[in-house]
Amino acid sequence: MKARHFVSKLDHDRILSAIANAEKKTSGHIRVYISHREAADAVASAQRRFDKLGMNKRPKSALIYLAPESRVFAVIGDAAVHEKCGDGFWQEVTAAMTAHLKKESFTTAIVHGVEKVGELLAEHFPAGAK
Repeated sequence: MKARHFVSKLDHDRILSAIANAEKKTSGHIRVYISHREAADAVASAQRRFDKLGMNKRPKSALIYLAPESRVFAVIGDAAVHEKCGDGFWQEVTAAMTAHLKKESFTTAIVHGVEKVGELLAEHFPAGAK
C-alpha cells in the first residue's frame, strides 16, 4: 500500500489525542513515524529513524514505526524503556497491532500501540519523574 494512501485512512486527531493522553501520565516520550520508503527490516529501519529523530538523546522514548509500502512495522524503545519491559512486551504490542492492521483498522492499531506503550512508560517513568 502506498504510504500516502495509508496516511489518508488515518484519523490523525485520534492518534494525536492518544499520544497526548499517554504523555500526560509519564515523563517519557512517544512518537509515531510513517515511512514513505520500503523497509526490508522494520526493526533496523525503526532504529535508524529513532536515531535520526534524535530520540536516542531523549531518555525514556519509544517509537512506533510503520512502513506501509513494505507492509511492516516495529515498536521500539530506548535502552531504559527496553530494560523495563523486555522482548515479551514488544511482541505483545505488535501482535495486537498486527490483528488490527490485518483488518485495515489502521488508526485503532496505532492508538492501541500508543496506549500500551504509554501504560508502560507511566508505570516505570511517571509524570514528574526525572
